[in-house]
Amino acid sequence: MMGDRDFRNITHNAIRSIGNELEIEIDSKDIQTIHLQEVTKCLRRSYYDRIDPNEIERRGFNELLSGLLRKLQYGSEPKEFALDEIKLKAQADMITDDSILLFRSALGELENPQANDVLYLNACMWIYDKVDGVIVYITGNKKEITFSLTRNKKMFEETIRRVRVLNDLLKEQKTPILEPSSDCSDCQYFERCFMKKKSSKQISLMGILGKENKD
Repeated sequence: MMGDRDFRNITHNAIRSIGNELEIEIDSKDIQTIHLQEVTKCLRRSYYDRIDPNEIERRGFNELLSGLLRKLQYGSEPKEFALDEIKLKAQADMITDDSILLFRSALGELENPQANDVLYLNACMWIYDKVDGVIVYITGNKKEITFSLTRNKKMFEETIRRVRVLNDLLKEQKTPILEPSSDCSDCQYFERCFMKKKSSKQISLMGILGKENKD
């Protein structure tokens, strides 16, 4: 009979294999082609992904959602946006009529969409020349939460600025500045930016204040 550990290993390997197959391929040496997903997340993380990558740990099949949907008949083809000598390459999950759809997983219900998802969708609307966009979050219990957006020029200009910054830093081999966020704790480069992850000694607040019971 298969043990729990063997089952977990098989599942982990399956998720990693499928994830590698669905992942958008980035040529780390082609610094004149910047992918949209690189500039709508932490630039330092994108820089390390190209210069000295660590493999990301995938925790479940829901993380593969976006890649799986791109394989369906409504999945879009990649599209490039020219910025002088730089090419910004994007790929939407799904395009229907004049709307772009992005699908993301969520741990629970959200009151607002994630900022990086908004940046990504907004840029896609400009690159694919669409006026409307929708982000669909799917929770672990299969509940759908949707947010509708209209494209914003200033937001797209900020994305373009980040494209140029990443391109310059890759040319100069300079590490981007820290962009602290709630994503940092799960990032594969956490220890490069902050400190080594390890279990620390438990500290009692009452002990620090000198009020701990000594009986």
